Amino acid sequence: MLIGCPKEIKPQEFRVGLTPNAAGEAVSRGHKVIVETNAGAGSGFTDDDYRAMGAEVLDTAEEIFARADMIVKVKEPQAVERKMLRPDQLLFTYLHLAPDPAQTHDLLESGCTAIAYETVTDDRGGLPLLAPMSEVAGRLAPQVGAWTLQKANGGRGVLMGGVPGVGPANVVVIGGGVVGTHAARIAAGMGADVTVLDRSLPRMRYLDDVFGGVFKTGFSSAGNTAELVAQADMVIGAVLIPGAAAPKLVSRAQLSGMKPGAVLVDVAIDQGGCFETSKATTHADPIYEVDGIMHYCVANMPGAVARTSTIALGNATLPFMLALADKGWRQACEEDPHLLNGLNVHAGELTYDAVGKALGIDVISPSQALKK
Repeated sequence: MLIGCPKEIKPQEFRVGLTPNAAGEAVSRGHKVIVETNAGAGSGFTDDDYRAMGAEVLDTAEEIFARADMIVKVKEPQAVERKMLRPDQLLFTYLHLAPDPAQTHDLLESGCTAIAYETVTDDRGGLPLLAPMSEVAGRLAPQVGAWTLQKANGGRGVLMGGVPGVGPANVVVIGGGVVGTHAARIAAGMGADVTVLDRSLPRMRYLDDVFGGVFKTGFSSAGNTAELVAQADMVIGAVLIPGAAAPKLVSRAQLSGMKPGAVLVDVAIDQGGCFETSKATTHADPIYEVDGIMHYCVANMPGAVARTSTIALGNATLPFMLALADKGWRQACEEDPHLLNGLNVHAGELTYDAVGKALGIDVISPSQALKK
């Protein structure tokens, strides 16, 4: 198979879909790999690093899209990239279609087959290709939140860990999954007073058993959430419904009851955000204010630590990418139902139910798509 990796063009996206080592693994199995020049520069990989692994470096994305059987990326294809996709071409990347009707329409129009990292599953009910970036984003959230909390950035001017005689920041993390757990660990490590809210009693028991004393847990009822949000210096939104639009857990009306200069960090912004007032921002202009509350809603947070993120993502995607290349997408998905769960689009049809419900589009099952 001819595997293509274009340079990411989303603003301030420095990750790359293939590491040189991943390219070398594919080449060693008899596949051809083409990479756009400088695709890995933001993650510290040179064109010569790819050439040393047997990949061919091309000058333009147009050449990559025109020649490749499979396109491997990090972020969802941008409008100009979607125009270059074609029928019978495989796209393997993050998609986050539920809050993005324009992208969904373009992918359906292209006729391509698109497998989304964020909906591939595993035997434990996890999301193995989302988990590494959730870990990174979770660990970054208190860091960027602490920066936003500084007075010069519009925040309350509260230090996360306080100092002797002055109490620490009060941090509420909504969601006790991968993102929330990592966010809570880092925020607590910075000295903040942290509470994690979740609706799963087994999950809260697990967090108490493993992290008891490091941070507190609470049940994520509407009333309890509203009460704790009003007391918080920082709220980290870390709620995920796989493939679906994120639920809105903090309304605009609640902002008036929060402390002036408090910070909302929305890690769920890729799926539309879990605060009513959230809108996607970029690393170049990451924060904005609504009703006196500062919002940090960068849609590609892990791109800020591109080298760590690229390597972590590559470690997770490599086995799936090789299976798709070795067997073709149909056989690979027939043999691995977890990879089949990643199928979102095929030949002009939507194949992921949660996206169909979010956008009001008819859906066929992935098993039906295999027969088309």
